[in-house]
Amino acid sequence: MPSMNLTLEHRQQQTMSPRLQRAVRLLQLSSIDFAQEVHKALGNNPFLEADESEDDASPDGADDSVSPQAATERIQTTAEADAAAERESWQADGVSPPRGNSDGEVSIMEMRAVEVSLREHLHGQIRVLNLPYRDMGLARLIVESLDDDGYLRFDIAELARVTELEPPATSEELSIALRRVQSLDPAGVGARNVAECLLLQLPAITDERERELARRIVSEQLDSLAAKDVAGMARRLGCEPLAIQRAMEGIRRLDPRPGWRFGSQHVQYVTPDVMVRKIRGEWTAQLNPAIVPKVRLNHVYAEMFQRNRAAQHAELAAHLQEARWTISNVAQRFATILSVAQAIVKRQKHFLEYGALAMKPLGLREIADEVGVHESTVSRVTNNKFMATPLGVFELKYFFSRAMATASGGKCSATAIRGLIKDMIAAEKPEAPLSDAEIARQLARQGLVVARRTVTKYRQLLKIEAVERRRRCV
Repeated sequence: MPSMNLTLEHRQQQTMSPRLQRAVRLLQLSSIDFAQEVHKALGNNPFLEADESEDDASPDGADDSVSPQAATERIQTTAEADAAAERESWQADGVSPPRGNSDGEVSIMEMRAVEVSLREHLHGQIRVLNLPYRDMGLARLIVESLDDDGYLRFDIAELARVTELEPPATSEELSIALRRVQSLDPAGVGARNVAECLLLQLPAITDERERELARRIVSEQLDSLAAKDVAGMARRLGCEPLAIQRAMEGIRRLDPRPGWRFGSQHVQYVTPDVMVRKIRGEWTAQLNPAIVPKVRLNHVYAEMFQRNRAAQHAELAAHLQEARWTISNVAQRFATILSVAQAIVKRQKHFLEYGALAMKPLGLREIADEVGVHESTVSRVTNNKFMATPLGVFELKYFFSRAMATASGGKCSATAIRGLIKDMIAAEKPEAPLSDAEIARQLARQGLVVARRTVTKYRQLLKIEAVERRRRCV
């Protein structure tokens, strides 16, 4: 019979409070998303207000770098969320007439052209055609059946079954309507596959012989065209490789997705969190003032609440505590970002001077020990945060890479090796590009022992095609 015993055990377990969990989540957000969170708090918390005071302008040439302590004082609300809301409002009300401001003037935003979709663009062209009602209806049906790429993905027979015309539309009528739509701008619209889309655009090639060869390549050798198999196409089509190369150049200028020229272009812009520049011979990291929310405690409301505090005001007490936590979180967030950025700049001076080939190996623990935080905090700080340098804008994670041993016993960063591979491929001969194995052998001759599969991985990270697709005829 099993016995029943009571045992007493001591265990230590770390748990995060809801507020700490929220702080961790906010630290991981990009600065634009974080500004939107602060903007939301401004609208919901009566104890928070926008700080409209202007920063003291520094004289030209003065060192206006921002320290972690100064970051606490420069807590500002960005207008990013308001601008985004204004853009959404304008796009939603794009058809309304411009509204003047209080001075009777029209703003630049109100004068912006309304974006036109592909269907609107095609319908506008159909309206000016002198077509019978039935033919115009069939052409409109074809336009409404196009996808965002500008392709007709439906079978003509299937479209004939859904028309409500009397008598029913025939496949021949719909084929005529399709050809009519295919004659509209942009060229290639209404195609049923990539080959047909390219064929519709071939009149853009002015040279007759080159255009005819391009037509044969698209019609007969589309797979070889995608693989850039110049030698194979030249052999099968009985042409010189140089002629194939010229025809391929003409095909590359065509647009396989003509519908993408119209409608909303969702471009995601990157706003740097940190600006790096050289001041008096030293590389210095500074916070970008545009991304630091400008918010402060409303002292008038806070003092009124403290004087009239009562048990029934528990909700207001929670709002006041939340407001103080928000201000503290904003200050701590940007002070940490700046401290991490300064530690990175301190270790990657050679990169700023000479480029990717001079990047040093760097780990999260090294920066964490310098700043005095946990490695996980550094990981969150470097996520979705960007640094503007004279060499471009980079995510903070870009500056971290593992160390790779060299033949001389030293260490080299993976970023430097990727930069070296990129330079080697840029300098290769077009008719004799370097294979991944040859790149690995050349790296080994320079004292860098890198496996062929590692070269392949780095080449793919650089978005560089394989050797077969880089080969060109001269």
